[in-house]
Amino acid sequence: MRALLIYPEFPDTFWSFKHALPFIRKKASFPPLGLLTVASLLPASWEKRLVDMNVTHLTDKDLAWADIALVSAMVAQRESTRQVIARCKEKGLKVVAGGPLFLAEWEDFPQVDHFVLGEGELSLPPFLADLERGQARRVYQAEGFADMASSPMPMWDLVDFRQYSSMCVQFSRGCPFNCDFCNITAMLGRKMRTKTAAQIVAELDALYQRGWRGGVFFVDDNFIGNKVILKREVLPALIAWRQGKRGMGFQTEVSVNLADDPELMDLMVRAGFDKVFVGIETPDENSLAECNKVQNKGRDLLSAVKAMQHAGLEVQGGFIVGFDSDTPSIFQRQIEFIQKSGIVTAMVGLLQAPYGTRLYERLKQEGRLLKRFTGNNTDNTMNFLPKMDPQILHEGYRRILMTIYSPKAYYERVRAFLREYRKAHYVRPHLTWDYFLAFLRSIVALGIRGKERIEYWRLLLWTLLRRPRLFPDAVTFAIYGFHFRRICELYVGSTSD
Repeated sequence: MRALLIYPEFPDTFWSFKHALPFIRKKASFPPLGLLTVASLLPASWEKRLVDMNVTHLTDKDLAWADIALVSAMVAQRESTRQVIARCKEKGLKVVAGGPLFLAEWEDFPQVDHFVLGEGELSLPPFLADLERGQARRVYQAEGFADMASSPMPMWDLVDFRQYSSMCVQFSRGCPFNCDFCNITAMLGRKMRTKTAAQIVAELDALYQRGWRGGVFFVDDNFIGNKVILKREVLPALIAWRQGKRGMGFQTEVSVNLADDPELMDLMVRAGFDKVFVGIETPDENSLAECNKVQNKGRDLLSAVKAMQHAGLEVQGGFIVGFDSDTPSIFQRQIEFIQKSGIVTAMVGLLQAPYGTRLYERLKQEGRLLKRFTGNNTDNTMNFLPKMDPQILHEGYRRILMTIYSPKAYYERVRAFLREYRKAHYVRPHLTWDYFLAFLRSIVALGIRGKERIEYWRLLLWTLLRRPRLFPDAVTFAIYGFHFRRICELYVGSTSD
């Protein structure tokens, strides 16, 4: 059996970094970890080929080679997924589909032959057994949650490492919190399930032995959901593993209560973590209470961000507007918080109600749902009717993005971060020729042609004089800003000072 594993294309979003990646001659941020894990769950006798449409094209030769197509997709990939499935069926291929997109919408894809839903470690084996007997059903839904200790190592041999800026691993699934708008607990539960330290070390060894020295993203939805096992087993193992190795700095997603635990922050930094994404959401206490963001309530969020920055962690932040409790003052409050925090990568989106969340069910009962969740909270649309006047809300959202990603405000925020950041020495740099070329490209694109050229040169000069060790970070942030402004132009219009 020849299995073609297909990952559809993502639209252009803040998270795509599509306009930044060409500076370092990469095409995508991460390979599709889920599909690579599925590949390892397939029979060893099957031939496998990966087509990640974010880095390459799906060709007629690929389709002619295959006996079966396995498609995995997130909600944001919906449009590309429909096109992929149509092409597969035109070529007479049997199509098997799984992933978050299909959990709620499998009935909207009549051309798919089989759906394997939920965690693949549980739903894939019975499908494969029935397929072998010629008795495969149309829908397989995992019951319960998988034991992460049984999850296989991703099949890295299918990946062209040259196309990606980072690799990824997964330590845990689930989240102990239950935010109103988040579908993670609906899909993966609130009980944290983890791999062993030995599994994580083995996966990192596999990447290192294949010559990977770039960043590694731990894709956990809340890496610190089980602090005990992190402190006792995983982080000490990572600290020991890192000895004598170059590169491979880590990043992950955490809840803001990480700031309450100096010991855990220190261990993470020593283990090689230098970036964390945190769901800040909003500085408004009423809105935090409304969405059950208990871990953020009643705390000084700005001080929490600074604590993580001082510990050696760059904080990337998620922010939301459109809560029922929001008033028109929220737009300026979000701008002020983002600027004061020095959160350079500030992802601001309109509230969405994903299927399976408590927010979705509440809005459904209130008759306020309008359409499908797009999976892209930066496209200036919502899938429900907000309490605030929609015109005021959309104009306020537009003002936030146009302000925080205008050259002046953005570069001010970069300097604010660089003042606070206490970069650690635990990750030995592995700078390649691509990064030097990226600097030269940034000089041309940003320092000569770009409308931000004055701010660009001010930042580089300031960094050389005040924080010379952080000069590579300053260049990276300048390139990120180029991408963010392009996304703003795509969705809300041009940024200006």
